[in-house]
Amino acid sequence: MTEPTILAIESSCDETSAAVIRGGKVLSNIIATQAVHEKYGGVVPELASRAHQQNIIPVVAQALSTANVTKNELSAVAFTRGPGLLGALLVGSSFAKSFALGLNIPLIDVNHMQAHIMAHFIDDPKPNFPFLCLTVSGGHTQIVLVKDHLDMEIIGQTTDDAVGEAFDKTAKMLGLPYPGGPMLDKTAAQGNPKAFAFPVGNMPGYDFSFSGIKTSVLYFLKDKTKDNPNFVQENLADICASVQYTLIKTLLKKVVLAAKDLGIKEVAIAGGVSANSGLRQTLQDYAKKYDWNVYIPAFQYCTDNAGMIAMTAHYQYLKGDFADQYVSPEPRMKF
Repeated sequence: MTEPTILAIESSCDETSAAVIRGGKVLSNIIATQAVHEKYGGVVPELASRAHQQNIIPVVAQALSTANVTKNELSAVAFTRGPGLLGALLVGSSFAKSFALGLNIPLIDVNHMQAHIMAHFIDDPKPNFPFLCLTVSGGHTQIVLVKDHLDMEIIGQTTDDAVGEAFDKTAKMLGLPYPGGPMLDKTAAQGNPKAFAFPVGNMPGYDFSFSGIKTSVLYFLKDKTKDNPNFVQENLADICASVQYTLIKTLLKKVVLAAKDLGIKEVAIAGGVSANSGLRQTLQDYAKKYDWNVYIPAFQYCTDNAGMIAMTAHYQYLKGDFADQYVSPEPRMKF
């Protein structure tokens, strides 16, 4: 069956999402975000799993309705197996297993990080193999060598914090509201990226480190506010721009190295941080400088969404890569 119709479910963190794909074309991609975490300044796992329980049935119903597909037309049900929050993953996996069992159709378990990369195959233009993908999110920072749709190798990754965490924690230090990363990006647009100098991490090979810049920002703010309590308010845009400039420089320094070493001109970004306007623009600038073909997903496919789960499931279906009813979530799932 070359044109399977698949329902996909994503519930790895704080977005409940469902999508329907037919023959490799995404027909719907519904995402329910969770506002409950805002007052805590970060995702609370127990609250996330409860919100998934409330959202999953209406989100799936809307995905099927938007796609104009009935449950009896489905060829398979896919879900995010990991990585992610265990309680959140359990909601999505339990629903998917029950739905597939009730319809007597195959079940497909999807790796969330591979799916971020597969978001590039939803819309045109699509990257050519092999390509490098910088996958950046709140929990992961990876350079992945993508050889085929389901053949990927991590060649570089963070040795400590993810870049998304560095964005969010810096934003918190600056008193920006949750979610911090997007707010820092928005504020940075008004500032001078070279107003203040912060250290660029330099790990061996293609690996990253972001703990140093967080510590540097912390001591920088302590030092400056000791002499001027209003320093942050007076220089907020410049601080945000300078931190963002440093984080992007740290990321793309390793991508440039990997692309040069491997002789690859096809470069993509994926994951929640790929929605960052500074990163997107800098990648476009690097494309001209290094003669790259660059691929940047649409905003709705940057953050956690079921469309990317559906696209990955499509290729797994064609390979006959199915799961059984004994499958369980893997919060620390690897490639």
